[in-house]
Amino acid sequence: MRALGSVPTPMVPRHLGIMMDGNGRWAKARGWPRLVGHRFGTLNVRRVLAACAECGIRIVTLYVFSTENWNRPKDEVDGFFDIMGEVIDREVQNFHANGVQLRHLGSLEGVPEPLAQRVRQAIELTRENREYVLNVAFNYGGRAEVLRAVRRVIEDGIPAAAVTEELLSRYLYTDGLPDIDLVIRTGGEMRLSNFFPWQAAHAEFYVTPVYWPDFDEAELRRALVAYNQRRNGG
Repeated sequence: MRALGSVPTPMVPRHLGIMMDGNGRWAKARGWPRLVGHRFGTLNVRRVLAACAECGIRIVTLYVFSTENWNRPKDEVDGFFDIMGEVIDREVQNFHANGVQLRHLGSLEGVPEPLAQRVRQAIELTRENREYVLNVAFNYGGRAEVLRAVRRVIEDGIPAAAVTEELLSRYLYTDGLPDIDLVIRTGGEMRLSNFFPWQAAHAEFYVTPVYWPDFDEAELRRALVAYNQRRNGG
């Protein structure tokens, strides 16, 4: 990995979380419909993931669609689902060829069945890949995830005295993965927005005003410089 700015010995997060915000505002600023912004946002994913791989980041979690996003206008939600189906069709073979294991973090409840089936097929195709892990947080909510985990612990009959942080972590969607080290949020909002409250409890948080479609390799490196400065006590 190349040196990051003035950081002499760069540290790379094992697990990077990205809140890809600002697609709609990016489109509105150009006089375009919000869905155009979502489409351009999906086109940016490959560029940023390639930059992550170049920097040595091997686990990335993308916040694609939250449980709160169901409250958006129906035509926007339906259009987003159509775009996501196109992205899976376009990208899954490329991910597979590059050793990327795709994981779905969230629920498929309420998701149109054709799209849900695409998600399941992509997960199955890439299940044995080991070079990189790409977690797609789709129809995901942090509180819902923790609640689901607690319910499963109870259903398994585990006594309260035996419940530890390590045990509960095994009931989360991210079972087997390290916690998130760095969360990047594009678009300037200063909120966690229900993004992995358990796994990101000790993560560094980096916010940039740059909208997701414009977030590129240079912006990623700025985030990593800031991450290094904090971790090195700068």
